[in-house]
Amino acid sequence: MVHHRRGLRRLLRDDALADAIEADFEFADISDKRKTMLRYAMKLTKTPAAVDESDIELLRGQDFSDTDILHIAEVTAYYAYANRIADGLGIPLEDWIPE
Repeated sequence: MVHHRRGLRRLLRDDALADAIEADFEFADISDKRKTMLRYAMKLTKTPAAVDESDIELLRGQDFSDTDILHIAEVTAYYAYANRIADGLGIPLEDWIPE
């Protein structure tokens, strides 16, 4: 979250909502659809081998298309990869991006 907090704030244009999502998205004022998406992203990030068809069905149940689900998985996987590279190389946060 630290590496991407500024981008989230810029996209949301709502610092209080960004803070709430960062603290615990389950209690943030976001739709059930977005919470389902974030639960999937968290599971894919933390325990990828545990993801199964039931997770995909939960997303479909929230009206995500298969293309949407692919995009969610791709973005989640990309950020996991990029964060691991940055952390693994000790890359510091960018000081040129404003808070």
